[in-house]
Amino acid sequence: MADIENGEITRNRITRRAFIKGVIATGAVSWAGYMFKGPTAAVAKASPGSVERLITLHVNGQERHVDVMRQETLAATLRNKLGLTGTKIGCDRAECGACTVLIDDVPRYSCSILTHSARGTKILTIEGLTGPDGKLHPLQQGVLDELGFQCGYCTPGFLMAAAGFLKTNPNPTRQELARGISGNLCRCQDYEKILDSLMRGAQYLREA
Repeated sequence: MADIENGEITRNRITRRAFIKGVIATGAVSWAGYMFKGPTAAVAKASPGSVERLITLHVNGQERHVDVMRQETLAATLRNKLGLTGTKIGCDRAECGACTVLIDDVPRYSCSILTHSARGTKILTIEGLTGPDGKLHPLQQGVLDELGFQCGYCTPGFLMAAAGFLKTNPNPTRQELARGISGNLCRCQDYEKILDSLMRGAQYLREA
């Protein structure tokens, strides 16, 4: 038979307050055990792939030395280790194209490339498109002039995909350019404005 004790429902002499105190005490003991295991225990359980190694990457014309894990993706390294946050991570499974960078002038999804495999290549991110003097790349200027994107999250990926495509076809038709950047998705779905911007950028690039 349940009764009332100090405003709380009790059953079999166990109050809600007592139960909560027990949970808190158990958590404190578990946390203390974790805290005093020390770093050696954590190292002992670390998987072989979690050990970081120092490698050298050629990014935006510079050699960058960075510690990376064996299973670390290039997108994670660029953003979290090198501070190049212009490269966005969208789907994180090579579907949306937000993380596109150029590797040896070829557009690649950096979320699906292990950083170690990019050693010995030339990596170009959206930050590398801008000139050393701060002058915008023709594609960037085209986007600025045409106001081609809404939220802008997908913009870096589209620009890098277009930059890579224009290296192989500098004077594309609108349909050819659309096909060339078809690996990139815009969640705002304003593809006509995006194509307007990139076509304008391609024009600027030819005139440069």
